[in-house]
Amino acid sequence: MASEDLRKYPGGDLVAQGLDDLSRHLYSEEALLVLVAGPRLTGLGFSIPVVDDVPEPYEHALYSLIEAESPKRAHAAYNALIRRIVSFAQANDSRKPQ
Repeated sequence: MASEDLRKYPGGDLVAQGLDDLSRHLYSEEALLVLVAGPRLTGLGFSIPVVDDVPEPYEHALYSLIEAESPKRAHAAYNALIRRIVSFAQANDSRKPQ
């Protein structure tokens, strides 16, 4: 699915940016979020790059990055990102033929 198509869905902007960042080996919040959601996204037909230089669990890497940028908002920001990626996955579940 093209990145402009992804943006039609809630959270699609995050997935598009994350996939782009991963392809450039840039480990942004969006890239780490895509890695966190990798199993779910793979199940929806997305190809998630294999990453060897980010330790698992990816959830910890994402939280640490958010916390380093803004410690006081880390918990809320992390949860907001997770909610958005779940919304994206749910929207894509509904578009798949049953």
